[in-house]
Amino acid sequence: MAAFAAVRVVAAFSSKRRIPIMHTTQSRHAFLSLKMSSSSSSSSTTSTTSTTTASSSTSTDDEDNVLVQDGRLSRGNLSSLDVRVVTDHLDIVLSHLKSRRASTEAMEAAKEIASTKQERSRLIQERDAALSVRKEQSAIVGMLMRKKNNDNNDDEDLQQAKTLSSRATQEAQEKEEQLALLEEKVATLLAGLPNLLDDSVVDGDDETQNQIVKEWGDPQALPKQLEWMTDNDDGDDYCFKPKWHDDVASGLMGYKAEEAVRMSGSRFVALSGVVAQLERALGAFFLDMHTTKHGYTEVSVPLVVGRTALEGTSQLPKFEEDLFRIAADSHTCNGQDAFLIPTAEVPLTNMHRESILQAATDLPISYVALTPCFRAEAGSYGRDTRGLIRTHQFSKVELVKITTAETSEKEHEALTSHAEACLEALKLPYRKVRLCSGDIGFSARMCYDLEVWLPGQEEYREISSCSNTGDFQARRMGLRYRPEPEPETDAPNNKKKKNKKPKPQLCHTINGSGLAVGRALVAVLENYQMPDGSLKVPDVLIPYMGGKEVLKI
Repeated sequence: MAAFAAVRVVAAFSSKRRIPIMHTTQSRHAFLSLKMSSSSSSSSTTSTTSTTTASSSTSTDDEDNVLVQDGRLSRGNLSSLDVRVVTDHLDIVLSHLKSRRASTEAMEAAKEIASTKQERSRLIQERDAALSVRKEQSAIVGMLMRKKNNDNNDDEDLQQAKTLSSRATQEAQEKEEQLALLEEKVATLLAGLPNLLDDSVVDGDDETQNQIVKEWGDPQALPKQLEWMTDNDDGDDYCFKPKWHDDVASGLMGYKAEEAVRMSGSRFVALSGVVAQLERALGAFFLDMHTTKHGYTEVSVPLVVGRTALEGTSQLPKFEEDLFRIAADSHTCNGQDAFLIPTAEVPLTNMHRESILQAATDLPISYVALTPCFRAEAGSYGRDTRGLIRTHQFSKVELVKITTAETSEKEHEALTSHAEACLEALKLPYRKVRLCSGDIGFSARMCYDLEVWLPGQEEYREISSCSNTGDFQARRMGLRYRPEPEPETDAPNNKKKKNKKPKPQLCHTINGSGLAVGRALVAVLENYQMPDGSLKVPDVLIPYMGGKEVLKI
């Protein structure tokens, strides 16, 4: 089995020479609410990925902004987007939107947010001036009322003071309403802007320009073991053409696509018999691996969530057409629109929304859940219509970590390695890629995809996407932590001086599939099929299959 241990590391990209740009120094940004703003377990060589490149190309607090990728400015120490970041660093924001190949509407939205700074300042000043007049005139009214019984000559002054106070109250209220409308407009615009990119993300248009970081396993190893090969000298030719997973499952009498379509429509599939058992075995194996070896806490979560939860993890408002919405007359979530979950990432991350966690005792948090997931796939018409690759309902084991900014990168690498360990335990060849700027997800600042080899389709396909969102989601859901206090210091008279309690900071959230069960089933069916139509059960799944080593009719 030495072939499975083979790991090929693909050299990281050489970052382009960073060109200093004259720019204002970056300031520390306080948390603003959305209304106001916003070790891989490989059995041999462990790969050295290109994370070192990321750290070397990220600017520090004292550096000027630099170009890192084809005109994209370094994010430096900027947090995720809020009004202040967009306004004070519009050039950085626009360079990241351009790098993401964002729409013209998104670019204009960022510019419009920045342009509201003067109007907002004017409204605040006018409101505060009116409130000051009201306070002054109210004091005069009080004074004149006290004198009223002794001097009837003050009635005219009293009336004038009341009139001025009333006018000031009305003007302050009008300015407050205008300010609220402006902030609502800005919040709506801000909700449509994606996360700033990590400096390690390469520039590219689409998935064809993603960066291969690592390759694991030999695609020929299982075929040789399962006697796919001919007896010629080179041993690289198959004696039969590998089937697609749906044909393998059909041969085992376990694929019921037509029956599912009659009940539910296109992109639904039913499984039965040993194929359904194999799907269940995969989910159970992944859960056991993450809870017993990787330190995750298993959580059983609701499959229905409200609009606020989806806004927190940023599926809404931008991607509503990809969600299954429940009719309002059937069910609502605390008076909000209700949706079926597209991923367990949503309920897992929202477990701590609007909370202040304690860094010393609560973090990092590591959650895992196995759930059905529901996606309308509105933008995928005509793509992957065959088999289990892209369906409206599928099972997935989701990993979520909540941590601090200081440990964010480390925890992202750990989570990704945990997903890799599942593939390696199944001896499935895969590659790890860093998504380019034009392919990365809306909420991610950096993302790895794991792509598993499918011999029936003769290509690698995504089986896991592991994203570090930084504080992007935490800002939207009000998820914060309080850092550990500084140690007490000595003071005069041998007394200990207590330091101030640290202010809460935004958490960082990380998520990834560990793994997508449906696509793992696809990979097992295609990689472990045998020429006679039977299926070899991966060694680690035999205990979950009641001791079955080979599945056949």
